[in-house]
Amino acid sequence: MAVNIERNEGVATVTLNRPEALNAFDVAQLERLLATLRELRDDRAVRCVIVTGAGEKAFAAGADIKEMAELSPQAGLAHGRLGHAVADALEGLPQPTIAAVNGYAFGGGCELALACDLRLAAANAQFAQPEVTLGIPPGWGATQRLPRLVGPGVAAELIFTGRRVAADEALRLGLVNAIHPARLLPEATALARRIAANSPTALRAAKRALSRAFAGDPAVGLATELALFGQAFGTEDQREGMRAFIEKRPAVFSGE
Repeated sequence: MAVNIERNEGVATVTLNRPEALNAFDVAQLERLLATLRELRDDRAVRCVIVTGAGEKAFAAGADIKEMAELSPQAGLAHGRLGHAVADALEGLPQPTIAAVNGYAFGGGCELALACDLRLAAANAQFAQPEVTLGIPPGWGATQRLPRLVGPGVAAELIFTGRRVAADEALRLGLVNAIHPARLLPEATALARRIAANSPTALRAAKRALSRAFAGDPAVGLATELALFGQAFGTEDQREGMRAFIEKRPAVFSGE
């Protein structure tokens, strides 16, 4: 299948599986990925999600250019809407998400990584938004998400030139959280399990509040944070977490 999913100890690992095409997205894979993300959204047993690419050469080398080359404006718009739906579904998951980037993350592949909460890179990871070299602008969210990570000036330079960014520069720019040269997926899994050990209700609330940080008026974001903070005190996870702290024992969270 073009998209594989594995669940283990509260962590779902989603693998883009078209290594013969450097995991480039065709429409069938995008539709399968969208269905997978919608399935995960409602899976209460999943507390953290990892997205990675099959093989060592690519996370995802972008959209399938052969499939896109002859699209009309109307078909191009529909293709962009599908890409947006996938990136929005990933960004909108209630669970924290980690992109484990091995090799190329170009175009739509980079945009998929941008839609995750955290990004870990292998030493061979390379990022790029090369759409302008193909006669189009980015179409799956890079113009909005990339500036949030690296600032408007750096984002403009990367998008206007389409140049590749190696893992060490990506770390310096804040595009990735860490580089793991030899053990990318195990390190991503360890981080995911560390996240998954925390309260699911608190994680969902924290992610929702974080999403407001770039939504416009800071006062709206602060008000959202305050409301979610107060609501947390009506949850079993809050009671269990604070009892466990007082009793000096590990918390056992139920997600309620």
